[in-house]
Amino acid sequence: MTPYYVRSFSTRPHILGLIISCIISGAAFPANSQDFNFNVDVLDVNDRKNIDLNQFSRAGFVMPGDYIMSVNINKQQLREQPVSFYAPDNDPKGSDACITPELVEQIGLKPQMKEKLSWWHNGECLVADSLKGTVVKSDLSASTVYLSIPQAYLEYTSDDWDPPSRWDNGIPGLLFDYNVNAQGQRQSKSGDKSYNVSGNGTVGANFDVWRFRADWQSRYNHQSGNESSNKVTWDWSRYYAYRAIARLGAKLTLGENYLNSDIFDSFRFTGVTLATDDGMLPPNLRGYAPEVTGVAKTNAKVIISQQGRVLQQTQVASGPFRIQDINDAVTGKLDVRVEEQDGSVQEFSINTANIPYLTRPGTIRYKIASGRPTDWRHHASGPMFGSGEFSWGINNGWSLYGGGVSDGRYNALALGIGRDLLFLGALSFDATQSRTKLPHSDETYSGGSYRLSYSKRFDDYDNQVTFAGYRFSQKNYMSMSEYLDARITGVRTQNSKEMYTISFNQQFREAGLSAYLNYNHQTYWDRPDNDRYDVTVASYFDLGRLKNLSLSLTAFRNKYNGHTDDGMYLSLSLPIGSDASLSYNGSWGRSDSTNKASYYKRVDEHNNYQVSSGLSHSKALASGYYSHEGNIAQVDANATYQEGEYSSVGLSVQGGATATLKGAALHRTSIIGGTRILLDTDGVADVPVSGYGSTTASNRFGKVVLADVSNYYRNKLSIDLNKLPENAEAIRSVTQATLTEGAIGYRKFEVISGKKAMAVLRLADGSTPPFGATVRNSKNQSVGIVNDGGSVYLSGIKAGETMKVFWDGKEQCELPLPKNLLISEETNLLLPCHLVAVNKK
Repeated sequence: MTPYYVRSFSTRPHILGLIISCIISGAAFPANSQDFNFNVDVLDVNDRKNIDLNQFSRAGFVMPGDYIMSVNINKQQLREQPVSFYAPDNDPKGSDACITPELVEQIGLKPQMKEKLSWWHNGECLVADSLKGTVVKSDLSASTVYLSIPQAYLEYTSDDWDPPSRWDNGIPGLLFDYNVNAQGQRQSKSGDKSYNVSGNGTVGANFDVWRFRADWQSRYNHQSGNESSNKVTWDWSRYYAYRAIARLGAKLTLGENYLNSDIFDSFRFTGVTLATDDGMLPPNLRGYAPEVTGVAKTNAKVIISQQGRVLQQTQVASGPFRIQDINDAVTGKLDVRVEEQDGSVQEFSINTANIPYLTRPGTIRYKIASGRPTDWRHHASGPMFGSGEFSWGINNGWSLYGGGVSDGRYNALALGIGRDLLFLGALSFDATQSRTKLPHSDETYSGGSYRLSYSKRFDDYDNQVTFAGYRFSQKNYMSMSEYLDARITGVRTQNSKEMYTISFNQQFREAGLSAYLNYNHQTYWDRPDNDRYDVTVASYFDLGRLKNLSLSLTAFRNKYNGHTDDGMYLSLSLPIGSDASLSYNGSWGRSDSTNKASYYKRVDEHNNYQVSSGLSHSKALASGYYSHEGNIAQVDANATYQEGEYSSVGLSVQGGATATLKGAALHRTSIIGGTRILLDTDGVADVPVSGYGSTTASNRFGKVVLADVSNYYRNKLSIDLNKLPENAEAIRSVTQATLTEGAIGYRKFEVISGKKAMAVLRLADGSTPPFGATVRNSKNQSVGIVNDGGSVYLSGIKAGETMKVFWDGKEQCELPLPKNLLISEETNLLLPCHLVAVNKK
């Protein structure tokens, strides 16, 4: 029996460097532009007749066959896909990549260029010369086909955006995303305890281009003491399906939806919507997304909802907060509720709006919807309606827009115009006229509403008016949502009169100051005014030996439904090194004040915490906040204690599960129900993968899901080579994907896993495989090249696996590895190579 272990033998592990040096030094001379003949006399090998360098004799030569390879177009990478290599009719010993019609569709050629294409191999493969200047090259070591195509032949692309021909609809799969918040509190004086658990999320399924979704929300409240109670609610708040229609640049939605309009107020309905999607445009042409700002007095939970449906809820630390990751498809009024740990509640509303409605010259954007209004319990609340709106880019400076909505008893028409004022900004004005006849009433309400909007960034003054607007509505003007409420109650409510809104940023760079103002003023014909504004001033400065201090002051006033809440927040922070800081925080309100000192520490890219101590209401206060960005969930925990008043704890867990036929994984997520990508690390566990933010490791099955990837944006994903497990190496460590909204993308990294060791290969007659033969594992990955005397440095060695050795363009023998194979750093293997059956014959 041939032994598997030897103590020592002569090895030359630098085979690749030797071959390259031979070519450079003249050991190889070109026979033509593609062929090379090697002068083997210069090689330091014992048996010069036993050499196989056929695979190196042609630059970029790939043996005919089928491969999984990436495709690069002018340095822009497409997804991995099968690529076949065939010998051309005029060169039987050659090999060219077959660029199929399916692959040509992904290239993004202009329509007029497609008419010039010619084909070979029975019409299956593109003749590269049919597009003058096009070059196709292949690199098997990088598993990549490179296409160099003149830019004039291609549709518009940018560094981070692909044309629709390259969009990926992903693979079929199921998803379950959740956001669960738990809070508990104990009153010091009475001893009463209370706790609540709330959650919201999305259940979904993807099939081909369709995304099927169901949103849920739930809450459980428990109160102990004299008035002990338990309350549980669970609601499926929305059922819907949608898909992208690339050739229209639009999104089709079926089921329960909210009217997403830049002109009319939003309301809930069940029906169909077809709307151009700004997300399909290049990033620099996309629209505006709303943000929510405020100040939390304590560790608090912020709930953002619209007409009863929870859009987002998150726990925030005490102090100013700014939530900017709301979906940019959300428009209309948003209700914000801030639940403090001391039991107090802040409530206010914000009106989201787009920047002035401008459209590119010659382009028409549109939104069409039809259905039946419904309430949050899925019950119809009105008759069938239809709505439509458009925006037409007349020329470089002017845009015309308008629309209408009607259900027979309610009718509204709008018309507006937008103007690009160049260095003065952008301005739009529109007028809406409504005519309403309520059921069981002969009275007709008719009135108008007028809106003026402005946006501008003043680069010379280093400031920006993000959005400023004014709207006036006559007393008898009714929006569709007001009309629907009046149908049910018989009474008009929320009869809007005037609205002012502004968001303004100013930088004073020389002084190290910045200022931010957000203001919203709403008046009504039939109830008190609502006001919401906050001002923040921040400064970064040095004080003697103390460097990079930051000071910020935030003041706010919230006047909502007759209740007024004022407050001020002051923060002074001193960094300690690169990952820690000390700070002072003070807050003052109408009835309370708090002063505390805090210590913040960033443990690593996944963990950070903050501890605080101070006085509130002249009583001792202590609190802590901890955040962990895990592989399977985002976890935030907090605790607060106030002397003689209460103690409380809070926990937030947000994540999801995605399952496909390619694999499944638990994962963290911040955009519920959003786009994601399943990455396959070739069955190797604990491979660190990064996309946005920190890295995430693959699970025990070699799968990892990265959620929150951008729609219609070239997402780049990579393996962190510095954190790879010791016995793993990545053949390909970077990939990318441009996914449609809601897609579950799939990409596979080629990873070799196993031990590494030097070995000598022996055939049955005692000879060795030829110099230059390649060793491949069961996944057909190249794991070694044979050197002089059959020596080879092998990677990816696994006990019980069978490797194969190739030369002369085909498999010649097999290397069965024993099941009890033990390898250490000093192990040298002697491996018998058994001829395959076809060669034995």
